[in-house]
Amino acid sequence: MAQMVEFAKMNGLGNKILVVDMRGRTERVASQAAIALAGDPATAFDQIMAIHDPKLDGTDAYIDIVNCDGTRAQACGNGTRCVVQALSAETGRKVFTFQTLAGILNAEEHQDGTISVDMGPPVFEWDRIPLSEEFYDTSRIELQIGPIDNPVLHSPSAMSMGNPHAVFWVDRDPMSFELERFGPLIENHPMFPERANITLAQVVTPTELVTRTWERGAGLTLACGSAACAAGVSAARTGRTGRNVDIIVASSPGRGRLAIEWRADDHVIMTGPAEWEWSGRLDPATGEFVRDGQAEALAQ
Repeated sequence: MAQMVEFAKMNGLGNKILVVDMRGRTERVASQAAIALAGDPATAFDQIMAIHDPKLDGTDAYIDIVNCDGTRAQACGNGTRCVVQALSAETGRKVFTFQTLAGILNAEEHQDGTISVDMGPPVFEWDRIPLSEEFYDTSRIELQIGPIDNPVLHSPSAMSMGNPHAVFWVDRDPMSFELERFGPLIENHPMFPERANITLAQVVTPTELVTRTWERGAGLTLACGSAACAAGVSAARTGRTGRNVDIIVASSPGRGRLAIEWRADDHVIMTGPAEWEWSGRLDPATGEFVRDGQAEALAQ
């Protein structure tokens, strides 16, 4: 297998991430390689975070984000935390600035190992989210799933955190809904010309939400960082909580938590963990891979 690059299998609250080192290379991780890696149980992932040489002065890297269906994503908060942990372990640095399709992201690893990512300001304008219909107030748009007189889900809050989000407010545990059934329908609804991430959110206290997400291009996910930001901001925007909330991610192992702060300067700060699982090398053109130690073991 020629042209191999290093990669790490990681996760952020269960959100399955491959961090791929493409520094010094001009090509990108091919869509067919991503699909091949996603289809192998050993490397199944939600997003690939491909680290490229910086394109802008003052940034540490350009991050190319690839969904498991081979499409490109603008932002991935959980994946960004994984990149920070990987680069911090390599360099000893704690503060990083990345360029993504969604813009510039600043991130910092703290002494306790948690990582904060400045996800930037939220976007509420209907044509920038984008939506296919004009809404003066996107905190509650006209969209429902189920019978007209008794919808299962309705009136979501819509916004962008670098990628489109719709947050549906529910009055019971989000795990009790058939999100695997409704998720693909809403993700691909004509209301969302660029598709959307779909989140169910339950307010449990004035400072806590429980969420579950169907992720655009990835499907049911154990966790989604930008969706947690969207839920936290939408909760504050609709008066359900204040601007500092803990997101209990219902689908993550142990129902993990992310802290979301919607600061006075309009930036959204997400803080949470990242976890390294194992590392190896892969071919970014085909998706062929070998785990560290495997090639040596086979040669013996």
